[in-house]
Amino acid sequence: MGKARFQETLEQVGSLSEEEQQSLVEIVRHRLVEQRREGLAKNIVAAKEDYRRGKVKRGTVEVLLREIKG
Repeated sequence: MGKARFQETLEQVGSLSEEEQQSLVEIVRHRLVEQRREGLAKNIVAAKEDYRRGKVKRGTVEVLLREIKG
């Protein structure tokens, strides 16, 4: 979103009543939570698929650090 469009949106929000602004804030928060949840769900599906294909290793931090250091 460009700066002009963002500023216009802020001005429009400013023209709402306090109650409408509060409702808008709650709606935006809810949408952000849902977007994060959907992103996590996609990551979980991808991680499970990687695990199923053997692309994921299990082990301790110590083992991981040894492998990284070579």
